[in-house]
Amino acid sequence: MSTDQPPPGPDEPRDRDSSDPFAKQPRANGSPYEDHGDHTAGPEPYAGMPPLAHLGRRLIARIIDALLIGIPVGLVVTAIAGSYDPIAGNARSTTVTLVYVLVYFLYEGLMLTRDGQTVGKKAMRIRVAMLENGRPPVGQAGWLRAGVYALPEIVPCCGFLFWLINVVWCTWDRPFRQCLHDKAAKTLVVSAVP
Repeated sequence: MSTDQPPPGPDEPRDRDSSDPFAKQPRANGSPYEDHGDHTAGPEPYAGMPPLAHLGRRLIARIIDALLIGIPVGLVVTAIAGSYDPIAGNARSTTVTLVYVLVYFLYEGLMLTRDGQTVGKKAMRIRVAMLENGRPPVGQAGWLRAGVYALPEIVPCCGFLFWLINVVWCTWDRPFRQCLHDKAAKTLVVSAVP
């Protein structure tokens, strides 16, 4: 049995290489969006929408962004306030969490409203797009998405639980694999490869 793959067609993204573990496999009907035959569940994406971003790429992009914000915030707060124990639940750990959440919210909001990509998303070649037209979520949509993702962690106990449900929601959401922050802002995450 040969493992040779035919070259991608003119409508297929260029990163659909078999060596790329995150490449979206084409569906039988050629659409990267799952089709369950029920089109009443929500709006269809605009014609020509890039393929949905692979969940692995989305996860790695979030890890990059979390480290990009978390390391400097941790270093600055440790230099100012001394030692920090995130599990202690004392005023110092609460302050560090609050600072981290607010800095992450500002970072994500500013980056998304500019061009739909954070540093992590740029590195993973994915972007956030408005469901209705594929454009970056400028203005209110970008800030709403950033807020629903980051700010619930401020709420003690329940905030982390909401955040966890929010980020895993995309694993079972169909057809657009949206997290709750995507649903709130009417966005989805797509490939940025032209």
